[in-house]
Amino acid sequence: MLQQRLFGYFNVVFYLTILTSLARAFTNPSDVAALQDLYSAMNYPLELKGWRKEGGDPCEESWTGVSCSGFSVMYLKLHGLNLTGNLGGQLNNLINLKQMDVSSNRLTGEIPHNLPPNATHINMAFNRLSKNLPHTLSYMGNLRHINLSHNTLSGVLGNVFAGLQNLREMDLSYNDFAGDLPNSFSSLTNITRLFLQHNQFTGSVAYLSHLPLIDLNIQDNYFNGIIPDNFRNIPNLWIGSNRLRPQVNSPPWDFPLGKDPIMQNISGPPTTKSNAIQNYPSRGAVRHEKRRHGSGGIGLLVGGVTLVVTFAALFVVFSMKKVHEKKINLKISNTLPRSLSLGKAEDGSSTAPEEGSQSLPLSSQFMGCPRPIPILNHTRTEKFSGRKGFSNRCRLPVRTKIYTLAEVQSTTNNFSQENLLGEGSLGAVYRAEFPDGQVLAVKNLNMGALSFTEEEQFLDVVWTASRLGHPNIVTLLGYCVEHGQHILGYEYVRNLSLDDALHCEAYMPLSWTVRLQIALGIARALDYLHTSFFPPFAHCSLKAANILLDEELMPRICDCGLSVLRPFVTNGVKTKASEIVSGDIGYLAPEHGQPGFDNTRSDVYTFGVLLLELVTGRKPFDNSKPREEQSLVKWASSRLHDNESLEQMVDPSIKGTFSSKSLSRFVDIISLCIQPAKEFRPPMSEIVEHLTNLQRKMEKAERAAIEGTEVDLFEKSFRSTNTGYVSSPTYSYPSTSF
Repeated sequence: MLQQRLFGYFNVVFYLTILTSLARAFTNPSDVAALQDLYSAMNYPLELKGWRKEGGDPCEESWTGVSCSGFSVMYLKLHGLNLTGNLGGQLNNLINLKQMDVSSNRLTGEIPHNLPPNATHINMAFNRLSKNLPHTLSYMGNLRHINLSHNTLSGVLGNVFAGLQNLREMDLSYNDFAGDLPNSFSSLTNITRLFLQHNQFTGSVAYLSHLPLIDLNIQDNYFNGIIPDNFRNIPNLWIGSNRLRPQVNSPPWDFPLGKDPIMQNISGPPTTKSNAIQNYPSRGAVRHEKRRHGSGGIGLLVGGVTLVVTFAALFVVFSMKKVHEKKINLKISNTLPRSLSLGKAEDGSSTAPEEGSQSLPLSSQFMGCPRPIPILNHTRTEKFSGRKGFSNRCRLPVRTKIYTLAEVQSTTNNFSQENLLGEGSLGAVYRAEFPDGQVLAVKNLNMGALSFTEEEQFLDVVWTASRLGHPNIVTLLGYCVEHGQHILGYEYVRNLSLDDALHCEAYMPLSWTVRLQIALGIARALDYLHTSFFPPFAHCSLKAANILLDEELMPRICDCGLSVLRPFVTNGVKTKASEIVSGDIGYLAPEHGQPGFDNTRSDVYTFGVLLLELVTGRKPFDNSKPREEQSLVKWASSRLHDNESLEQMVDPSIKGTFSSKSLSRFVDIISLCIQPAKEFRPPMSEIVEHLTNLQRKMEKAERAAIEGTEVDLFEKSFRSTNTGYVSSPTYSYPSTSF
């Protein structure tokens, strides 16, 4: 009898141990998928010990060069392993990766557009990487050190440095970069070490003159013009083998202008980088260390682990029971914490969904929009922090709060009419002012009673929207799910939409410069959505009414990711929504409603309609006009390449305020976006580049006009009397495809 009881206890512990072991996972699935993609792109090198094509756990199994903290891969050090192939396309899934070193290998191809979004140190020196810098580099706001030296990178640098205010060190030396330095170099307000030697840079160095540099090496290039006086304040300066000259009547330089010895660049690992293996040992390494304590230690360890496993398994069983109860009566408890942290990740970090995530049952009804990243109910997240799939990645960013219904009612004066900001296809939006002075725009989604699955889908939307971090996207700050209510709290942007600014006579007309600025901001936001997530994230409901203008008339896109909730709204709201959607028919791409179509290309089409709206001042669909003019796209398409008709299309309030060449380039961009066949529409990254080039040329022409210098706005080269520098006649501006 005693033996049977002991055998029964053993079976219980044995099965509970299996249950617990199956319920845990040490590495985020998205991290594993990213490393396996990298392993494949590098042709499965033997040097990467422990790496697997399928399955495996990098943090648990101590894969070569991989170091973790908690559930996330934090460091990737693959220096000098003679690796070949390329860097794959899923590095952006490594959302918590801080330092990546793949230097001194034989890697080829271009630098991926999808780099780890929150990385602080990147070292790709001494490889065979080619082409140019990815435009997405500007989104890596946490980046402090980047080394791309000793590769075969080439081309004219784009304005990819605007968002890198935290950058301290950058090494682009020993490549084939050419052309003038972009003006975004002036945005590197914290950089102290910069190495550009042995390239083919041309033009002036004016954008480097006010940077807080300690080390600057620009020798062996083709820079020309005056040496800025501020260069005298740089302790370590190398400028030889260029065409620079001192300013007339300036004090003499205390070093020769000829070729100086090349200083040591930052081709090695950053000096600030700590030993990742020591700071964040893998669990496998910890186990190996414990084995050294002898058989006595092993016995104690086994006994302790057995007790821990038993209690943990019992905890899992009882927790699962509570989850089942919550499925029956789903309510968000008021005892949930006010904020859910995401470890030490920065706000606004962009992440990618898990590989192999479960599909939504109703995904086919959501107009083909990509499903937001799946998570489980927050009540379960709070309970099962140690179970598989419930790591810190399943928690909302630290800024996202859970509000009670009482708080929302109090701050909106019980959803009073005087606090109403507007009504949309999902419900009404109210102004909410909290006791601490914080003001939110509260969107009350009238969705009625939802099933458990639908509740989970709503939380998926919250999870995705809370992770969007871009200056041209309205930030989700919190939400409320209580007593059948579904409420989203956004940062408050003044109640002026682009639709109002363009079509309401109560507002002053927007200038051409402001309209171009608005177009570029929207384009950058869409590019962020399309390139910072995997699979790409489409807005699916872009229109002028969903674009707010802040006090500086900068665009802020709202309702990102909310289109998937339309099937859940109540009948009264659906009636109102149908009226709104009927007015938005002009924004819809030709392939709208077809199953499986590419939503990002549909966003590109809608963006083209917005550009038409900006330049003509007309609504996308206006039934008050003659039938042949009701659809803006159909009416404008035949006129875009006829100069006389084109001039007549321009909004009368801005006619004559910009050149015909500027207008021609702008409508060329429109033509690319509104191609009937989606395959011919370019990605938003190209549209951003085209608009940036157009804006830069217009700004330079305006400065030249102020100085009284006659220039051709779109000539590739001109001389400016602005600073005394002479731009290169060959590389002053990158050529465009239109």
